Amino acid sequence: MNKAKILVVEDENVVALEIKKRLIRLGYVVPSVAASGKDAIIKAKGFLPDLVLMDIRLKGEMDGIEAAQEIRTQLGIPVIYLTAHSDEETLKRAKQTEPEGYILKPFVEDDLRTIIEVALYKYQKQSV
Repeated sequence: MNKAKILVVEDENVVALEIKKRLIRLGYVVPSVAASGKDAIIKAKGFLPDLVLMDIRLKGEMDGIEAAQEIRTQLGIPVIYLTAHSDEETLKRAKQTEPEGYILKPFVEDDLRTIIEVALYKYQKQSV
């Protein structure tokens, strides 16, 4: 079985490296880390990951919600939000992009693995 490729989108370098390290420990492949919404779209097109873990607040003009919408619309890649933000307005905007999940930081590794596995399974079933 091929290991799932996950693109990490996180603008805080230390946090991004920690997420990448945890994903690798869980058996996933992390082909790249993106720090901005535009970078996330470019890297998603280049690497065609199986899943995107997306922070919502990013540096630059485009936030994670806008980037997730573009990635889903253009590429059909599932997105899980991994963020510290859960205010009503942010959640309302995020739900409109139909994410496969929404995890609050700090997160528990087992919770992350579980939601990733469910999202990948659901996506594979829809693709058949």
